[in-house]
Amino acid sequence: MSNARDRLIDEDDGTGLHRIVIVGGGAGGLELATRLGDTLGKRKKAHITLIEKARTHFWKPHLHEIAAGSMDIGMYQTDYLAQSHWHHFRYRVGEATHVDRQARVVHVAPFVDDGEEEIAGARMFPYDTLVVAIGSLTNDFGTPGVSEHAIPLEDAKQAERFHRRLINACIRAHAQEGPLRPEQLQVAVIGAGATGVELAAELPNTTRTLISFGLDRIDAKNDIRIIVIEAADRILPALPERLSTAATGMLEDLGVHVRTSARVAEVVANGVKLASGEVIPAELVVWAAGVKASEVLRNFGDLETNRINQLVVLPTLQTTRDEHVFAIGDCAACPWVGHEGRLVPPRAQAAHQQASHMVGQIKRRLAGKPLRPWRYRDFGSLVSLGEYSTVGNLMGGLSKGNLWIDGWFARMMYLSLYKMHEVALHGYWKVVLDTLARLITRRTLPRIKLH
Repeated sequence: MSNARDRLIDEDDGTGLHRIVIVGGGAGGLELATRLGDTLGKRKKAHITLIEKARTHFWKPHLHEIAAGSMDIGMYQTDYLAQSHWHHFRYRVGEATHVDRQARVVHVAPFVDDGEEEIAGARMFPYDTLVVAIGSLTNDFGTPGVSEHAIPLEDAKQAERFHRRLINACIRAHAQEGPLRPEQLQVAVIGAGATGVELAAELPNTTRTLISFGLDRIDAKNDIRIIVIEAADRILPALPERLSTAATGMLEDLGVHVRTSARVAEVVANGVKLASGEVIPAELVVWAAGVKASEVLRNFGDLETNRINQLVVLPTLQTTRDEHVFAIGDCAACPWVGHEGRLVPPRAQAAHQQASHMVGQIKRRLAGKPLRPWRYRDFGSLVSLGEYSTVGNLMGGLSKGNLWIDGWFARMMYLSLYKMHEVALHGYWKVVLDTLARLITRRTLPRIKLH
């Protein structure tokens, strides 16, 4: 699998430090790199390298707000290079393609910018401990037309792309002389998991606000239609039924059309074709259904994977075929201890817990101590319905049993999840100051991003 053109990068500076390579700078990977850098890296007890193809980090659960325009990405993204400098690890841009487990080397493809110019050639990074944390992608299940006509929400670029298309669609409709086409200003959100439901809840406020800025030839109530399409018999099928019922009622109050038990057979240029033969007209289609890991993991050093490409790991988070390779976050198929036959769900709280556990695991490896199994603690689920409301349930250490919450308190709990992530990356006082600065800045800007 190795390429003779690949250049070996050995960055331990001749000190013989334990080399820790983290592939993927999502929530779990960046938190892990930051915490290891602040402890082992700062004290020169290990050499930490983060490999990530993006230049900046953005918390994935907020992608629907970028897509709706209710959040400015420039105020919430983290620059990997600056973060690595401040927290004593090294960031190397590029996409890991495979690992040579015998040589303990990660191969990274050449990095090419948007203008197709090669910035960095193919490289190889040696490791003593490798942690794979490349997250997940949407799963189109081989549905025809998805790649051509639908927009997934896997990263900030895709979310911004949808937002630009939404703005353009409204401006186009306002400027045209003739009547609207059947699909015009219709938005279909395929998949009613948390991402799909949260996006659908944000869009009514986005479109109303946008039209209020002078697009008065559009009737927000009658001309714009938002449809959520879900194959299961209810929205939020992975979450408690009470939460699903509440969210359905709130979406309908917002004017969002909810279609359940509706399997998508094809996405076409002007809409969505269901298995029943019905065609739902839609100018914009968002694919938010299904989760899988990257195809690159299928040939990532002959490590064991499951049917959705996740690396199969032991309770210690080690991969089943190599004790030196770990996996965390959505790309890891981790057994849910105490829930026979079930895997830990792909949630931000799981990645956060695994990153925290991995800090201890690596310290134990360096000390020659046996590793400890990780146990997932489910603290419940929260679903934001924009400025309208938030609903959820709290479990585990936050409550005894299962506590239903909604309204202002649920909204504050939802916001605290991101604040916990920010604190893990930047520390308490920087987060406090940044939060105050954002509150002040938002008073001078439109509520919705207009470009």
